[in-house]
Amino acid sequence: MPEIRIQSDLPAYLAVPEGEGPWPAVVILFESFGDNVDMRAQADRFAARGYLAVLPDLYGGRNWVRCIRKAFRDLLARRGPTFARIEAARRWAAERDDCTGRVGVVGFCMGGGFALVAAAKLDFQAAVVNYGIVPRHAERVLAGACPVVASYGGADRTLPGAAAKLERALTVLDVRHDVREYPGAGHSFLTESDELAPAPLLAVGKVVFGLGKGKDQAPEAWERILGFLDGELENGSTT
Repeated sequence: MPEIRIQSDLPAYLAVPEGEGPWPAVVILFESFGDNVDMRAQADRFAARGYLAVLPDLYGGRNWVRCIRKAFRDLLARRGPTFARIEAARRWAAERDDCTGRVGVVGFCMGGGFALVAAAKLDFQAAVVNYGIVPRHAERVLAGACPVVASYGGADRTLPGAAAKLERALTVLDVRHDVREYPGAGHSFLTESDELAPAPLLAVGKVVFGLGKGKDQAPEAWERILGFLDGELENGSTT
C-alpha cells in the first residue's frame, strides 16, 4: 500500500519499483506546500527508475500553513523535530529487506535546503538538492557531506548566487558534486508545484520566484540528476 506510517506521528507515501529487489532507496523531502499530488508524482518518478521511494509527511498530516514556520526554524537551526523525522525515514528505508542499504535524499525548495544540510548531518550516500537554500557558513556546515547534485534557476530571485556559493563550498571541501544553474529557469522548474499554489501566492511567485519559467529545461536536468544518483547509489550495498 502506498500509504504507510514510519512511526505514529509520521505518515508517508511509499512508491515501490516493479519487479524484485533489493533496490537503493531515496527519501523525498517536499516543497513548502507539503505532501501533495505533485510530490507523490516525484516519488513515482524515482520508483520507475528503480528506487524504493519514500515521501515522509514532515508536517505529520497537518496543513502546511500551520507547520511551515516551525519547519523553517528547524532548517535554519539545522536541528529539531524535522531532522528527526528525516532520519527516521532514512533508517526505516535502509532497514527494509527490499533495500540495498544505500539511501539518498532528494529535496525540492524547502526540502532542498533540508537535503543539503542532511547530506552532512545524516548518513545518506547521495543528495539531490533542487533549488535549496545554501546554509550560512557553508564550508563548515557541509563538511563531510555525501556527494551532491544540485540544480538552480537563474530567474529565481529568491536564491541569487546560490549555485555559485554552493559550488565554491563543495569544491573547497572536496565533496564530489555537480552543481548547475539553468539560465532563464525559475523556482520549481523541475515540478508542477506552481500550478498547485494558492492563487494569491501563485501571482506573487511568478514575479519573485519566476514560477513557470524554464520548464523546457527540466527533461535535460532530470537526466543529469538521475544519472548522478544512479552512479552513487547503485554502487553496491552498505549491508
